[in-house]
Amino acid sequence: MADEANDGGLLAGIRVIEFSHVMAAPTCGMMLADMGADVIKVERLPGGDSVRGSAPFTDDVSAPFTMMNRNKRGLALDLRSEDGKAVFQRLIEGADVFIENYRMGAADHYGVGYTEMQAANPRLVYCSVSGFGRTGPYAERGGFDLVAQGMSGLMSITGEGPGRPPVKVGAPVTDITAGILAAMGILGAIIKRGQTGRGQLVDTSLFEAGITHTYWQSAIFMASGVLPEAMGSAHPLMAPYQAFETADGWINLGSANQNLWQKLTELLDAPELANDPRFAEPNARRDNHVALAEALNTPIIMAPGHGDAIPFGHPLNAGQMGPRGNPVASRLAKEADVILALGTRLGFNSTFYTYDNINKEAAIIQVELEST
Repeated sequence: MADEANDGGLLAGIRVIEFSHVMAAPTCGMMLADMGADVIKVERLPGGDSVRGSAPFTDDVSAPFTMMNRNKRGLALDLRSEDGKAVFQRLIEGADVFIENYRMGAADHYGVGYTEMQAANPRLVYCSVSGFGRTGPYAERGGFDLVAQGMSGLMSITGEGPGRPPVKVGAPVTDITAGILAAMGILGAIIKRGQTGRGQLVDTSLFEAGITHTYWQSAIFMASGVLPEAMGSAHPLMAPYQAFETADGWINLGSANQNLWQKLTELLDAPELANDPRFAEPNARRDNHVALAEALNTPIIMAPGHGDAIPFGHPLNAGQMGPRGNPVASRLAKEADVILALGTRLGFNSTFYTYDNINKEAAIIQVELEST
């Protein structure tokens, strides 16, 4: 078994150059850094990553920036100069992985496009995270999470139902998911490189990341032609599976199969629901989920407790769900002098993350070289 305290992480020895801003590529680099990779974040002068200016601040350090860029080293280059570009190119030529999330053509403009870098460093795993991918009619467009959520179909299935304004998922799910997909692709490409000796291009986008969250709804539409709609907290395939108001606050209740449904009716002492033909089997409950929610409302509101037989949980806010309010989440966080930060939540039996630098942002080291 590996030395749990000193193994350096799963990706020890892997150097990553992260040419990024905001969230998608920084998420990818953060996850690789948490697993032990040496991640160097490169920012463009002047100004660097715009998130550095995002409040709130702790000791003049942006908390959002620190959250996304912990465990990384940082470098700022004046890429308008030929010498700055040359430094950038040399960094990538000596790296294992390069990540970028700028508009199409930006990397080529700085002389670090895939074709050039693959020729200079055939072992390089080159990852591009964009709004809409490197090909197709929207390849030239910039991308934001809000736009990607709308165009990927996510906003059509989020919110309280037809006739209401479009609602996005509260978290920037396409940014974060694109970063996760990118990290997964990079890890696969590193494994393949071990077999072939060559790197390759990894390409994902916010748009495609949003589409991955529509598996159930896409399956329904492809099989039936029916367009799923927003259902609030309810589920398109199973019921009861939504939020209910109870005597001690709102709960999310999942009673998704026949066994759990029977346990729920017993817990609520509601045999009339168990015997109602509208709710007799899973598909019937799904088809009658509105009537089922109305029928369940009174007994659930009156129920003094919920027991452990049925999966449920109270909807929590950021303060309640985190390590300061919930001991279950304590393993997710590491606290030091600057800020409380969430760690990557993956567990390995013989490797532990080291967060020695979890609260240190990627410091800007300004490199300004005069062209000769």
